[in-house]
Amino acid sequence: MKKYIIIGLISILFFQTFSTKSTNLLIPEEAIRLRVLANSNSTEDQYIKMKVSEAVQKDLYTLLKDTKGIESARTKIGQNLPNLRIKVADTLKQQNSNLTFQLDYGLHYFPQKTYKGVTYQEGNYESLLVTLGKGEGDNWWCVLFPPLCIMEAEETEAKEETEYKFFIQELIEKYL
Repeated sequence: MKKYIIIGLISILFFQTFSTKSTNLLIPEEAIRLRVLANSNSTEDQYIKMKVSEAVQKDLYTLLKDTKGIESARTKIGQNLPNLRIKVADTLKQQNSNLTFQLDYGLHYFPQKTYKGVTYQEGNYESLLVTLGKGEGDNWWCVLFPPLCIMEAEETEAKEETEYKFFIQELIEKYL
């Protein structure tokens, strides 16, 4: 009986820890987002959207990683819009795509989205918007400043699951 109680308590601890972990990444009030709208939902357009988002995200992370305040981030983004246009154009060219695109920095509408247990409310948010072609496909977005895009990309679910499995296995072995 003692064995089942311990396993039950460990299970509750595990599920409580695991379910609340996903709500830790909240978007600050003063944040700047990056949003890339695909031309359509075709496989090719979605692939191109991801290539563009990866390229732009990489450049912006390098640009903003040591930025201390939102005003400085705004200035850096504004000053680098011509370079970002070149990055998007080069990425489309590398993908042999003839898509047109628009790059706009300002307030843009974001629909409500639930991701990893967190619901992000719809609304107009300060963002850099890259619209590919007609912009009628699914979008991809992240938070540029503070640089949460890269923080999340560096986390791997497999690593987290492995850590929890080892933790629970150690508890079971220790107490049983």
